[in-house]
Amino acid sequence: NLKSGSGRGAHPACHSEPVKQIETTAGYLEHSMTEEGKRKRYQRIVEQLEALLVKSNDRTAHCATVAAVLHHKVPGVSWTGFYFIKGGDLVVDAYQGPVACQVLENHKGVCWAAIDNDATQIVADVHAFPDHIACDDRSRSEVVVPIHDSAGTPFGVLDIDSHRENHFDEVDGAGYEAVVRLLETTWNTPRSET
Repeated sequence: NLKSGSGRGAHPACHSEPVKQIETTAGYLEHSMTEEGKRKRYQRIVEQLEALLVKSNDRTAHCATVAAVLHHKVPGVSWTGFYFIKGGDLVVDAYQGPVACQVLENHKGVCWAAIDNDATQIVADVHAFPDHIACDDRSRSEVVVPIHDSAGTPFGVLDIDSHRENHFDEVDGAGYEAVVRLLETTWNTPRSET
């Protein structure tokens, strides 16, 4: 967690919130927000998605929109997308990033752990995770949030990867959970056709 201190500045995309520049392992500068700044960013993303998701009743359109917004608004991510259970398999859906595994081996890896345990998974080092499925060998950390149907049963996941170890924290987990709650509400609440 980076705290504000000397060298603070305002990044226009962060609406003048305190930021600190850090050099990443890739060798470029990135702005890292305070925890409060990150919370506000996710709140703004959810508000933007609320306005966008009402424009369609189509789940694929919703997933494509969410993946695009998250992938381009959250720095440091390498892959953002969805997997849904189809015929007992976990199958890729809309995503942004490198080519994905089309079908994940049953009950192995971080995505299945989120479904099988019905809990968000925040993994600092995916290569240390038991039975990790490496769709992209460059991935180092991951957060996966289960998505529930109207009966409360997990039927898919929102999956986000980064090429950096320990990239995600509890604030990111809560932010992505808020996005999934929005999708669950949108998909599980009957809409009038008027």
